Amino acid sequence: MSNETPDLFDDDATAVAEAPPPAPPAVPPAPTFDDGTLPLDAYAERAYLAYAMSVVKSRALPQVEDGLKPVQRRILFAMNEMRLPASAKHVKSARVVGDVIGKYHPHGDTSVYDAMVRVAQDFSLRYPLVDGQGNFGSRDGDGAAAMRYTECRLTPIAEMLLAEIDRGTVDFQPNYDGTMQEPQLLPARLPFVLLNGASGIAVGMATEIPPHNLREVAEAAKLLIRKPNASLDEVLAVLPGPDFPGGGQLISQPADIRSAYEGGRGSVRMRARWRVEDMARGQWRVIVEELPHGVSTATVLSEIEAVTNPQPRAGKKDVSQEQKNAKQVMLGVLESVRDESSEKQPVRLVLEPRSSKVPQDEFMAVLLAQTSLEANVAINLTMMGTNGRPAQKSLLDILGEWVAFRHDTVERRSAHRLAEVERRIHILEGRMTAFLAIDKVIRCIRESDEPKADLMARFKLTELQAEDILEIRLRQLARLEGIKIETELGELRDEAGGLKKILGDRKELTKLVVREITEDAKKFGDDRRTLIEAVAPTATSEIAIPDEPVTVIVSKNGWVRARQGHGIDPGGIAYKTGDFPWLVIEARTVWPLVMIDTAGRAYSVRVADLPGGRGDGAPLTTMIELQDGAKLAQALCDAPEAQYLFANSGGYGFIAQLSDLVSRQRAGKAFMTLAKGEKPLSPAKVAGDTVAAISQSARLLVFPLAELKAMAKGRGLIVQEIGPKDEMAAVAVGDGKSFTVFGAGRGGKASEFKVGAKDMATYRGARARKGQPIPAKLKPGSIAG
Repeated sequence: MSNETPDLFDDDATAVAEAPPPAPPAVPPAPTFDDGTLPLDAYAERAYLAYAMSVVKSRALPQVEDGLKPVQRRILFAMNEMRLPASAKHVKSARVVGDVIGKYHPHGDTSVYDAMVRVAQDFSLRYPLVDGQGNFGSRDGDGAAAMRYTECRLTPIAEMLLAEIDRGTVDFQPNYDGTMQEPQLLPARLPFVLLNGASGIAVGMATEIPPHNLREVAEAAKLLIRKPNASLDEVLAVLPGPDFPGGGQLISQPADIRSAYEGGRGSVRMRARWRVEDMARGQWRVIVEELPHGVSTATVLSEIEAVTNPQPRAGKKDVSQEQKNAKQVMLGVLESVRDESSEKQPVRLVLEPRSSKVPQDEFMAVLLAQTSLEANVAINLTMMGTNGRPAQKSLLDILGEWVAFRHDTVERRSAHRLAEVERRIHILEGRMTAFLAIDKVIRCIRESDEPKADLMARFKLTELQAEDILEIRLRQLARLEGIKIETELGELRDEAGGLKKILGDRKELTKLVVREITEDAKKFGDDRRTLIEAVAPTATSEIAIPDEPVTVIVSKNGWVRARQGHGIDPGGIAYKTGDFPWLVIEARTVWPLVMIDTAGRAYSVRVADLPGGRGDGAPLTTMIELQDGAKLAQALCDAPEAQYLFANSGGYGFIAQLSDLVSRQRAGKAFMTLAKGEKPLSPAKVAGDTVAAISQSARLLVFPLAELKAMAKGRGLIVQEIGPKDEMAAVAVGDGKSFTVFGAGRGGKASEFKVGAKDMATYRGARARKGQPIPAKLKPGSIAG
């Protein structure tokens, strides 16, 4: 017996006649009570699993073969059955929705109509499949009119999905009540899963497939057909990236795009496209004509309004300093904004600067940083594969599976057509036999009690041929009919020969597939809309923050503020009752204030965002989110490129730049790896090439800085060997000429011990040594170089 567990996505309909022995169940059978009922937990587990499977397979994820979800497939099939091609007259959407829910999709009419609206929106799909007439919504988020007011029919490109539906290309299955048949797939002539993309949320998985250009997808498919082992780089040479219906500019680096296509997951950065319009007297304004995918003019306007007219956040009485700074930056460059979009120009956003002297680059940098004029677009290539299982696929996997599906579709279509041709040839051969002996055939029919059997016996006809002869009309016995039969027979025999050649030779089948892809690309292809051009890293509003001197003040109880200028007397700084100074440092507005908690996590706040004035400031806890049980241990403020030695009481340490601690997240980032009982020491700025470390047992070690390692985070290397009941007290980095140890002497009195150049050799050694005891009787607290 097999040890494999059953796959949840196996379809019973695909089981072969001689199935292998049944595999054991994935989970042991649920216990039942004496009356046959299930325990509640077992029932809930089964019900939820059934629901999850239904959502994954029947609602949320598209098929790799035709790129459609079940409801979309049923809408298109129903419209095809209603004879609503692109050349037909529009019909009421309510009529289509009624057909869909009555015959194929037993769900609410709202879900069906919403799905129809989406596939009709030219700003949602790169190649809409439904031609809508009436209000089908707008890119600003306006909903569509009720289905009783709108009308629809199929678009010409939907022909590529439905044209071969009746040619034996796909399998059909019973509908929900078993009274009708519906297709399991549509015979897509191109990989629509890439052309239009998809978006959906299932249970435990989601999909976000971007749209692509038809000509580029066709070229990529042909490349993979001609060269099945083509590399991803070769495919990306003809299919460089997504092509969104609203245009825009894709500014991600090629490596980022490649990574997303290789692993099936990632994101790309998009930017609006605009032009500068010169006006009279040296004035100018910016006209935004294309927006990132999923962004509307209403979104941008609301974001600008939120920045220029900030409101207190939930639970706060006043706006934060960060909001005040953003407002100041925005109003410093922007005078007005208005939406001039129309039917002729779907996107026209006019941005006017505060002054013509504002640099155009700075003006757009602020707007890009504060609004969705620059935004991320997620990529998650999760879909149902040809094996009936959901998976996150690479671009090569998607194209490879579709190519195999297309070969199978064309092969089935050719076999279906060959069967039709051979059946017609068979019938025509019988007619020709009857035509050549028409008088005998008529006499046989007139004189026979069972004409079919007599015809079959006398003229060696099959039952099908005899039945056809008995049903033909007298007009088909004319002399000209013989000529028509001979002509049609010749054409059909030639066609049959060509079909047999295709079915018997894989190369001929491949040529046909490539030729059809080329024809479809020529017929329906269009130019790329989204410009792919990598640019500098994402714009941030920090470039507009003036570089000014400030004094950062942090109290022991965690209150922080910044006062303008340097040279402030620390003794003149007032604190809350019971509070006292923890960090008072002269800084710049463009620097970060960095903190490390007792768990080794790093947090950062921009100095420009700190509250100013002569008040008490604001609690740091309103700006950062400390871990549960953690407390702030160290704080420092310096230029982002400044280097520090970060060490812990366990004797480990490493060199890092201050920028390595900076994070945009309020919850900070993991930085120092600490063992149980260890704590971070005061960071030592790298101001020389020599490290001095002092332990609590007053042992001093001096060694070259080059023996330590530069790291962005982690535990680092051993700085000083620490005994079982000892710990490292402090570190410093200096020029190696002298170090001063500060601590508490007898009676707790402040004391210090200075090591000069003459005595330095006594304490020099290699990294990771214990060092030598200093002669002074003090408990070390800090060390300076």
